[in-house]
Amino acid sequence: MMIDEIKELIQNGEKIDVEFKESKHALTKDVFDTVCSFNNRNGGHILLGVNDQREIIGVIKNKVDKVIKDFTTSINNPQKMYPPLYLTPEVFDIDGKIVIYIRVPEGYQVCRHNGRIWDRSYEGDVNITDRAELVYKMYGRKQGSYFVNKVYPNLDIDFLDASIIDKAKKMAIARNKNHVWEKMDHEEILRSANLILTDPETKCEGITLAAILLFGKDNSIMSVLPQHKTDAIFRVENKDRYDDRDVVITNLIDSYDRLIKFGQKHLNDLFVLDGIVNVNARDRILREIVSNTLAHRDYSSGYPAKMIIDDEKITVENSNLAHGMGALDLQKFEPFPKNPAISKVFREIGIADELGSGMRNTYKYTQLYSGQNPLFEEGDIFRTIVPLKKVATKKVGVDDESRNVPQDATQAKEKIIEFIKAEVRLNNKITRQAIAEHIGISVKTIQRLLKEIDNLKYIGRGKNGHWELEE
Repeated sequence: MMIDEIKELIQNGEKIDVEFKESKHALTKDVFDTVCSFNNRNGGHILLGVNDQREIIGVIKNKVDKVIKDFTTSINNPQKMYPPLYLTPEVFDIDGKIVIYIRVPEGYQVCRHNGRIWDRSYEGDVNITDRAELVYKMYGRKQGSYFVNKVYPNLDIDFLDASIIDKAKKMAIARNKNHVWEKMDHEEILRSANLILTDPETKCEGITLAAILLFGKDNSIMSVLPQHKTDAIFRVENKDRYDDRDVVITNLIDSYDRLIKFGQKHLNDLFVLDGIVNVNARDRILREIVSNTLAHRDYSSGYPAKMIIDDEKITVENSNLAHGMGALDLQKFEPFPKNPAISKVFREIGIADELGSGMRNTYKYTQLYSGQNPLFEEGDIFRTIVPLKKVATKKVGVDDESRNVPQDATQAKEKIIEFIKAEVRLNNKITRQAIAEHIGISVKTIQRLLKEIDNLKYIGRGKNGHWELEE
């Protein structure tokens, strides 16, 4: 590190990977929290002798050796910092004042300071020791293991939906008539996609969580991952609630189709030229953002994924095992595989491309569709924002009130069942009025349709194992 680089760090101020500590006479007590949080996140720079206002206070010269000795002794002590770290502070004389610079690298293990786990955010150092989900995410980042590779030795292929496997097979063959899946049976397809693995602890073989997410029956998915959900919301007229909503809790193949159709329903297919060729930019954008959120989500989290369309933007959010923080730069972005088994199947069936291409394609087609750039924000919640022109959601010659009314009773019943399933899983109260608002038809009609749905009481849990309507 050179003096000019130190001055530049000071000039740019504190951020997620830069921290100032006065430490004029001695080490400030929280410096080790920062070392721990930097090591647990992406590494960072600590400058001793600088205050929060970017003013160089300087470490007193006759205290420099003691400050360095106290620092190196503490971080090498496994009782204080575990695993122990081996860092070399550098001393710089800037305009007659001493600044001690410490570079903290990213660690390969979860680091603890005095038994506590610290993480780094834009707000500073955060103690996450008692926040189980954040701790799990951190271990996931460090270990390089994939939650969706969890093996279920007691579950066989019958736990999956054979028709969905056949659907994926047809999609792969349609994309490549000589595809290797053409002559494979279901088990062979699963093995070729690494969806049948051996549990490293029990040494028993079984289907993985990724297989269940991709091809599972709805009740199979709910039994192993009850938090699985993608909430599609259209919000233009009714800003406080929504104009239309689809709660998607099915397998990832059908989830992709439903989310695409939801987007197509509410976004106009604008005339867009790529050079001299007319392209369907709307569908290209939907393909990238939907496949991305389904393939790269952290499925261990209970945070519900969302796709929200309003008159200014599309916002997609999903839980994420972050490898960085903040807005991603297309020129510097380095993609990390999140769920390789799911991504592989998506590529085989043609709804995703090679790692990193989704971000580039979203940039390209958003610029064509809206004339602006999308925003990708990396963090524990991964957020994609696609700006829209007003014309993208404007309905010409259509009665907005009628857009949400199902075309027939069968469609209405399907929407009722999907809504009840979602609300039961969230332990929400279910009323006829809530169903009516969601479907967009009268309470009286809802009452009639409820009576016509067979075995409706067996959809979810509640008293005696069933759900009940609240009056």
